[in-house]
Amino acid sequence: MGELFWNKVAGVVLATVLGVLAITELGHLLVPSHAAHELTAENTAYPVDWAAIGSGPSTEVVEEGPTDYGLVLAAADIGAGERAARRCAACHTFNEGGANGVGPNLWGIVNADIANHAGFSYSAALEGLEGAWTYAALDAFIENPSGYASGTAMSFRGLGNDDTRLELIAYMRSLSNNPAPLPAPLADTASLRAVDDAMGTAMEAVEEVVEHADDAGEDHEGEH
Repeated sequence: MGELFWNKVAGVVLATVLGVLAITELGHLLVPSHAAHELTAENTAYPVDWAAIGSGPSTEVVEEGPTDYGLVLAAADIGAGERAARRCAACHTFNEGGANGVGPNLWGIVNADIANHAGFSYSAALEGLEGAWTYAALDAFIENPSGYASGTAMSFRGLGNDDTRLELIAYMRSLSNNPAPLPAPLADTASLRAVDDAMGTAMEAVEEVVEHADDAGEDHEGEH
């Protein structure tokens, strides 16, 4: 057991420490702790008799964070989105240069100006909207058309399933000869990826050091 062996042992210890730190940080990100005044029926592990302790669960609405379109759309199943689009085929065409129907052709819709497709007569509700069909705008409109553009002539009630809606948007993004770029991941997502990368690096280091230590042990046994 020379100096090289002990260096390898030290490497194993260091890699293990890094792995524990990475797992701890990931745990804090995924499972946040709660102060006593933040406890609710949703974040307690066991049933609590709130009346018995003199206060009920918080009724404050907790807002969800923004959708990380860069992450979810990159992972979305475009094939599933194409299948979801079949329910729209009665009113829309999706091919390049396709004719307008009850609704406008949707080729190249992502990042296109709202109510600006040539040859289609839009409702006043959509005509009154400014901006482009960004991922967020499409997401909100497809989820609840009348809520997003009150008075729209679009009779579709909306697509409430988040996964299906995002798959549909991913498919709509593909309807272009030059698909719109995906936004950069959000900061929290980037932190999770950094922790994941650190864990992966630490585990690779542990496996490599253990493998070398095993080889050194076999060589040592062979000397006897």
